[in-house]
Amino acid sequence: MKISYYPGCTLKNNAKNFEDSTLCSLKKLGIEVEELPRWNCCGTVFSLATDDLIHHVAPIRNLIRTKESNSEKIMTLCAMCFNTLKRANERVKADPESLEKINDFMYLEKINYEGDVKVLHLLEILRDEVKFENIAKKVVKPLKNLKVANYYGCLLVRPKEIGLDDVENPTILENLTTVLGADPADFPFKTECCASYQTVDKPEIVAERAFQILTSAQSQGADVVAVSCPLCAFNLDHRQKETVKKYPEFKNIPILYFSQILAIALSCPEESLRFDLHFVDPKPILKEKGLI
Repeated sequence: MKISYYPGCTLKNNAKNFEDSTLCSLKKLGIEVEELPRWNCCGTVFSLATDDLIHHVAPIRNLIRTKESNSEKIMTLCAMCFNTLKRANERVKADPESLEKINDFMYLEKINYEGDVKVLHLLEILRDEVKFENIAKKVVKPLKNLKVANYYGCLLVRPKEIGLDDVENPTILENLTTVLGADPADFPFKTECCASYQTVDKPEIVAERAFQILTSAQSQGADVVAVSCPLCAFNLDHRQKETVKKYPEFKNIPILYFSQILAIALSCPEESLRFDLHFVDPKPILKEKGLI
């Protein structure tokens, strides 16, 4: 299987642990990944204003690049990129006038976009194309005794027309961690917002949200929390420094990308996990469980 891949900006710097662990995992699963040539930033946030077409040019241009690479679908890793690309795509498919105007904006492109690219998240590839039962057969190092709280945040499941699972009670991450041998911890804050962009102006709000989300996971016995969004990863991992200051009783908990958990189970080398990019070091708990 060969997949066209859109990395987005953050996976090339602060979230290299997300990208490197994913690429190693997919190689172990026999999947060839081809990075989209000449990709650009997705635009980061889907514009809700009906008259704001210019902010949809960036995501649609990436779908044109997908067509140029002779592919009909594109895989994303970052939940925010997934949400932005897919929502822009669905908008232009439903509104021919908007699509025509966006193509007019990009009059120098060799082809017009026709709304015929499918935007997929890595989790959808693993569930629907690779199949979880086949991943289970490839597991080299079962994640026994590791209890994982899977955190979805906002953008994987909202709005429901875009989301890859149930809005209120998604289970795709739980199903994945189960076939890897881990024990998924269900907790009520798994689809709560991490406070998102408040991290710049009001980190104290992020600290409060992190405290609520992470203590909820810890109350269910979680050893680690798994995420799929670099902004969620930053807010729940690096902002634990502020969380401890605001809530001295708070105990740190490691935050991992779900792809790192997958990579561990598939016996990827430790250098592909890039633990050096974490604020809360996950190595002690992983060593305790005999996983690294």
